[in-house]
Amino acid sequence: MKKKTYVLVGTGGRAEFFYGALAKDYRDSSELIGFCDINQTRMDYANHLLEKKYNYKAVPTYKSHEFEQMILDLKPEYVIVTTVDRTHHKYIIKAMELGCDVITEKPLTIDEEKAQAIIDTVNRTNRKLRVTFNYRYAPHNTKIRELIEEGVIGNVHAVHFEWLLNTEHGADYFRRWHRDKRNSGGLLVHKATHHFDLVNFWLQSYPKTVLAMGDLMFYGRENAENRGETVFYQRAFGSEQAKKDHFALHLEENDHLKAMYLDAEKEDGYQRDQSVFGDGISTEDTLALIAKFRNKALLTYSLHAYAPWEGFNVVFNGTKGRIEAKIVEKSYVNSGGEKSDEGALESKVITVHPMIGKPYEVDIEEGEGGHGGGDPVLLRDIFGEAVEDRFNRAASHIDGVKSILTGIAGNHSIRTGQPVDLDTLVKF
Repeated sequence: MKKKTYVLVGTGGRAEFFYGALAKDYRDSSELIGFCDINQTRMDYANHLLEKKYNYKAVPTYKSHEFEQMILDLKPEYVIVTTVDRTHHKYIIKAMELGCDVITEKPLTIDEEKAQAIIDTVNRTNRKLRVTFNYRYAPHNTKIRELIEEGVIGNVHAVHFEWLLNTEHGADYFRRWHRDKRNSGGLLVHKATHHFDLVNFWLQSYPKTVLAMGDLMFYGRENAENRGETVFYQRAFGSEQAKKDHFALHLEENDHLKAMYLDAEKEDGYQRDQSVFGDGISTEDTLALIAKFRNKALLTYSLHAYAPWEGFNVVFNGTKGRIEAKIVEKSYVNSGGEKSDEGALESKVITVHPMIGKPYEVDIEEGEGGHGGGDPVLLRDIFGEAVEDRFNRAASHIDGVKSILTGIAGNHSIRTGQPVDLDTLVKF
C-alpha cells in the first residue's frame, strides 16, 4: 500500500499533536516528509522528538520563506498548517495552488477577507481542506447532537452557552502571541471557533445575525493597577517579581517548553512567558454574544478567561423540554504537559428535563485522550481508514468558515455597537 505523504508548517505548540500521531500510530499508512517554520531551532527540536520520542527518522527542514520550495522539492499530498492564526490563509492558499490538500488547525483564519480568499481558492483549485474540530468528536458533545437529532426536546428554540477558561489555561492566551488580537482575531475567533462550531454542529444551522460586547477587564496592566497592584515585570524569565506571581509561566522549569521556546527565541524574539499584567494586550478576556440562527433558534453565549474552573455549561430549551450539560475540564498550559491532559475531563453530566415527566441523567460513553476523548477519534478520522459516521463530524472548509463568521461578526459588533448580518461578510 502506498503511503500518504505529509509536510507540516508551524512546529509550535499544536504541531506535535499531528506529527506525533503520524510518527507513532499511523506510520504504516502515512509518511511525514518535511517541516517548515520561521525558526530553525524549533524545527530541530521537532526532529529531535521524532527521533528520540517516536523512533522516527528526522525530516528535511525549510524556513518559512522556503515553503513553496519545500512543496516543489518534496511533492507532498497533504500540508498540515499549525502556524500563527493570521498566517493560516497564506499557507492554505499556496498549498492548494500547488496541488496539495490541506489539514489546518483551528481557527481556519481570522477575518472575512482571508476567509473569502480561502473559499475562492477551494472553488478554483478543487482541492480538499479540513479543519480539525476535535470537540465534535468528544462523546459528550456527540451525545448532545444525538439527543437533539432524535427530537428528545423537540425543536430547539434557545441555547445558553457559557465557556469558562481558568487562571492557568485562560491566562495562557495573555502570555503568548494570542494577546495581540491582530495575530488571532481575539478569543471570539481563536478559542470560540470551537464553541460556535459546536452550536452549528448541534443545531445543524448557523447564525444569520450577531450582536456582541467585550472588553479586557482582568488581565493587562491598567486592570491590575486598578486593583491596587504596584509590582510589574515584562516577562517571567529572569524576573525576581515573577517568582511570586501565580500567573507567571517559568519556561526553564519545563524541559519541553524550554527547548521549544526559551532556547529558540534568539532566532525570532518570540517570548512565550510574557506577564499577563503587562502592556500591549489587545485581546478581550470577557465576552458576551447573542445570535439568531437561520432555523430561528436564539443563542446567548459568554466567554470568561479568568474563572476558578475550566469547562462549560450549555442549556437547550425546546418545544418538548430542556437539556442541561455541565462539563468540567482539567486545568493545563498549552504544551506544558502530556497531550492527553489537554481538555481531559474531570466530570461530565447531561440532564434531560422533559416538559412533562421527571428529569433524568443521560449515559455518556467514556472517551480516552485529550479534549474529552475527542483527540484520538479526530486523528483516526484524519489519518486512518475512512469509516461511516452518521454524525458527519469531519469538518470542511465551509464548516470552518461558518464557525469563525460568528466570532468575526462579533468583533465587528464590538467595534461598532451594531448587529452584523453574516451574509454581508462572505459569499460561499
